[in-house]
Amino acid sequence: MGADHQATSVDDATETSAGWYWQFNRQQGYKHDGTTRTPNTPWINPISENSDWIAANDPCNIELGSTWRIPTYTEWDNVNNTGGWTSWTGPWNSGLKLHAGGYLDGSDGSLYHRGSFGYYWSSAQYGATLCRSMYFYVLGSYMNYSGKAMGSTARCIRDY
Repeated sequence: MGADHQATSVDDATETSAGWYWQFNRQQGYKHDGTTRTPNTPWINPISENSDWIAANDPCNIELGSTWRIPTYTEWDNVNNTGGWTSWTGPWNSGLKLHAGGYLDGSDGSLYHRGSFGYYWSSAQYGATLCRSMYFYVLGSYMNYSGKAMGSTARCIRDY
């Protein structure tokens, strides 16, 4: 979400392919050019709340409309298992064309691992400070736990 165009490869590390990053259950999206995060507002850390991602804060819902949302943990888990994804070639070669957009560090919002790791939010929390995300890199593809203060990519799905 927020990319100017589709990534050209799984390890495409350009800002225009990466799109925006969000902290869990927060409305504000962030761009990062490799040096500067925009907006460069104070980073929220820690995030501690007992809530899944609510519709009012869901960037898919906000930017695309009420029929769009962030996938659930079960939806990501099913796609990962059904696709037989065992490395980053699975997510990239799928119809989803997921690439390694990296993430924004939970402590200060700095950019890490763009072009090396893919982190995609699910809407599910895992306790007050953790949530569930889809994670992949050259050697694996997993469902993972991430800190809610981390900035990750959102892939939107549509309910009909």
